[in-house]
Amino acid sequence: MTRQMAMVGFLQAQNCTNLPCSWRHPDSRDDSMSADYYQEIARILEAGKFHMAFFDDRLAMPDRYGNDHAHTVEYGIRCVKMDPLIVLTTMGMVTQKLGLASTCSTTYFEPFDVARRFATLDLMTGGRAAWNVVTSVNDGEALNMGKATHLEHDLRYDRADEFMEVVLGHWDSWEDGALIIDKASGRFADPTKVKRLDHDRRFFKSRGPFTVPRSPQGHPVVIQAGASGRGQRFAGRWGEVIFTAARNLASAKQGYDAIRNEAASCGRDPDQMFLCNLTTPVCGATKAEAEDKMAVIEKLPLQIDALSLLAEGLNFDFATKDMDEPLTSEELASMQGMLGIRDGVLRTSGKANPTTRDFIEFSGRGQTQDVIVGGPKEIADKLEEMFVNRGCDGFVIAATYVPGSYADFVRHVVPELQRRGLFHKEYAGNTLRENLGLPRPAAGVWKTQPRVAAE
Repeated sequence: MTRQMAMVGFLQAQNCTNLPCSWRHPDSRDDSMSADYYQEIARILEAGKFHMAFFDDRLAMPDRYGNDHAHTVEYGIRCVKMDPLIVLTTMGMVTQKLGLASTCSTTYFEPFDVARRFATLDLMTGGRAAWNVVTSVNDGEALNMGKATHLEHDLRYDRADEFMEVVLGHWDSWEDGALIIDKASGRFADPTKVKRLDHDRRFFKSRGPFTVPRSPQGHPVVIQAGASGRGQRFAGRWGEVIFTAARNLASAKQGYDAIRNEAASCGRDPDQMFLCNLTTPVCGATKAEAEDKMAVIEKLPLQIDALSLLAEGLNFDFATKDMDEPLTSEELASMQGMLGIRDGVLRTSGKANPTTRDFIEFSGRGQTQDVIVGGPKEIADKLEEMFVNRGCDGFVIAATYVPGSYADFVRHVVPELQRRGLFHKEYAGNTLRENLGLPRPAAGVWKTQPRVAAE
């Protein structure tokens, strides 16, 4: 079969999209704390044959800038943070094929708990669940979860590697065919097909037995988005769908090759994973119509949006610096969290000591400079170029306002991609794995992968 794009809708269980100014758009719905809001999005994405609806998440509102939350609340900068897993259940009730994915942190939860939550969602949706594995980003999350500071970057990934082993071990503990459910004999399940994990290592102890049988797709799809070198090693070892955020084809190809090489070094087939690049399209029936829409959107961002999200993502208080004062090498080294942002700014600015203004300009955080504007042809051309030239295997479509951005993409761009043979016209099956073309995982297959050297 001809290679086709994977398509993911990028969502937030909050008052705005990943673009914090989206709630200010005159056509954005203002009831983002209602089930109907997310159910409308779910129906739009399924009508467009999207593979997944995916929720990003944090365990704190952005409050690293000035060590205060006042600006976040006043300007609506991702200040609402609902539990995305619960929101997904409302979306699952109005869809049949759409994959349902949520972020959950390995730093602040226990693996048994995470394994049970996602395995339950997987059963309740007939095998459509996916888990985005993150290590969290900043001290605000640590303080909310009873910790004084956030764990050091590489240590978080060491912990996450073991976390994955515990989760996958629990998911594998019920064999296929374990359920009998024979009322006449009184036998519910075969105890020889349900094993205890008895995990006891550096970071975790977890006994089992696990309490949720396997789903129709075996277990939830694993998503990852590590951008640093250590993050890419983690993604190569565990990720089945990898989220990337390359700003051009050259950097996309570099990241694509790096993660696939990491997967191959772990004994995995790189063709059994999908790298999906974050993309923000502004679509219209014509390019002129899209440009008119963009004229409205580009008036919405505020400088505080970028400053707040940079401080959150890098766990560094940019309020301590003047806008045009270079950051010291020590300050750059002290940054934590999403280090791919820092490294990208250093690379694209060409400066060893960029300023806060450089971080705003070259990171794109909270801004709209990376938006693709056009009619069906212009948008499809850009996506096709990135896809055909192996910069990615699909796209994570972000919205500038809700639900209109998703509806515009489905109305204008999806039919053009389908006409070009780049995107499917119908779902291949019922489970997320079937629709992505991923095999149903055999129990224990992950154990054949070598552990990373950092462990």
